[in-house]
Amino acid sequence: MKDTITLGILGGGQLGRMSAMAAARLGIATVIFCPEEDSPASHVAIGTMVAAYNDEEALKAFADKCNFITYEFENIPVETIEYLESLKAAPIYPEKALLLVSQDRIKEKSFINDLAIKTTRWKEISNIDDIKAAVNDWNASSFILKTTRFGYDGKGQIKCNALDLDSNSELSAFLEKVNGQGLIMEEPVDFTCEVSVIIARDVHGNSQTYGPMLNEHKNHILHKTTVPCGIDQGLNDRAIEIAKTIADEVNLIGVLTVEFFVCKDGSVLVNEIAPRTHNSGHWSIDACAVSQFENHVRTVCGLPVGSSTRHSDAVMLNLIGDDINNIDQYLTDPYTCVHLYGKKEARNARKMGHITFLETKGTSK
Repeated sequence: MKDTITLGILGGGQLGRMSAMAAARLGIATVIFCPEEDSPASHVAIGTMVAAYNDEEALKAFADKCNFITYEFENIPVETIEYLESLKAAPIYPEKALLLVSQDRIKEKSFINDLAIKTTRWKEISNIDDIKAAVNDWNASSFILKTTRFGYDGKGQIKCNALDLDSNSELSAFLEKVNGQGLIMEEPVDFTCEVSVIIARDVHGNSQTYGPMLNEHKNHILHKTTVPCGIDQGLNDRAIEIAKTIADEVNLIGVLTVEFFVCKDGSVLVNEIAPRTHNSGHWSIDACAVSQFENHVRTVCGLPVGSSTRHSDAVMLNLIGDDINNIDQYLTDPYTCVHLYGKKEARNARKMGHITFLETKGTSK
């Protein structure tokens, strides 16, 4: 038995970085495994192994260092998880079954619908004829086409007008670009807002939730999150109930995020799930005694889930690309918390950090 609890994290991005920082508060060491040099998480962990996710020799050396293993994003190859499982060196949470569901939009929506939880109308697509058939069946004036895997922050998707499909050059270019990939067609949702709920669940089945949070996007990337979200209490409760239903169904150990559309007819539809901490919960670092990241670490390391009670209302603002150049105005602003991810190059659409504005008693930030 190792003397100190060590958590291995697959992936070296900002979510891994903030999880490693939360682990340090609990006296838990972290080791990062990722293929990138100088990753954000590597700056705050006790060790980093830089290797490909299919490097079995490196994975074995990594597993030998760990008491528990988790991952910071859902596109870790399933084969990597299966190999680590075969070593039986450390438990891996959340478990593979949830990863398999969340990596594929078809499996994800089928799983959710099988729980009698509503999503937008959807159809698996193989070619342009499938698209035409769905347009006719739905009597649709527009639709969204997405790759079933690896799409995030607006990548791998296109919104199309349903008229003149044969002459739609953008659609033709998209289909050519994603040739060979699985596709899903979704009906656009007439929604009033987008919200998310984050749930942390421990080995004993106890859970805590964050949110719902109100999410606003720019160019398909999360721009701002506000908590509380201001929706009707009934819808608020329904979103939390759905998150708990999903977490219980998969016997979640770890953290799960559920994104919702709040519709004009008073219903909520599940948009996506993610088996990890989430950008919309970053405010919890500053507005809760136990953040989403600490609860991620707690639950995957066999510790009891902590209270998600919010001591302050909050607004979280993402710093995207060149936004990082404007942080001076925030550094001396009261009730403002600056978080930078240590990325050296500010590229377009790259998440460089975030700002949390706290609203505590006597403030109106």
